[in-house]
Amino acid sequence: MDVLEAIQTRKSVRAFTPAPVPVETISKLLEIAQRAPSGTNTQPWHVYVCTGEVKRAITADVLDMARAGAGKGYEDFDYYPAIWKEVHNSRRREVGWSLYNLVGVEKGDREGSARQAMRNFLFFDAPVGIFVTVDSYLRLGSWSDTGMYIQTIMLAAKGLGLDTCPQAAWIPYQEPVRHHLGIPEDQSLVTGMSLGFADPDKIENTLVSEREAVENVVHYCGFE
Repeated sequence: MDVLEAIQTRKSVRAFTPAPVPVETISKLLEIAQRAPSGTNTQPWHVYVCTGEVKRAITADVLDMARAGAGKGYEDFDYYPAIWKEVHNSRRREVGWSLYNLVGVEKGDREGSARQAMRNFLFFDAPVGIFVTVDSYLRLGSWSDTGMYIQTIMLAAKGLGLDTCPQAAWIPYQEPVRHHLGIPEDQSLVTGMSLGFADPDKIENTLVSEREAVENVVHYCGFE
């Protein structure tokens, strides 16, 4: 698979098979991803990979937090705004309801919505969980670098026959993640990610999110 095909075919997978991913494959994936660019080669990211009992412990503790309503808000971590502009909120709603419609959750079905949201904390049944952090003293440029690293992981995974789902859902419930993975307090959690093999029989994996028309986001200057 060439890089253009990987970019065009990568998507967030929300149902995985239980097939294990060999640690040798994960190591190869992360060796490739380490070639991601960063400003002045600072390489500001850290990556924590879990499976087995550690992953199950994270899941159990986060589910307990979620059921107890003990999560924080994204804005508490300066991650997402408390109020979105309509252009961005409409895109969020569209992809959310596209997924819910596929899995049979109707508007007003709070129990169904919550059940689907909880799937995040099961890593969508993927065998491997990945968490990426950045040193907390760093600023926007290093978060941008870390985003490029995360994208490189996802594209490299696609090239190795694997699938991924980046998950901001862990941000409000990150205390158990930090505890079980030994993440230091001087690192900020950027994202979680599920890694494994997509289940081709699950309807949620037919979702391909829409993209804005290029002419609405690209600004050409100085061209004849």
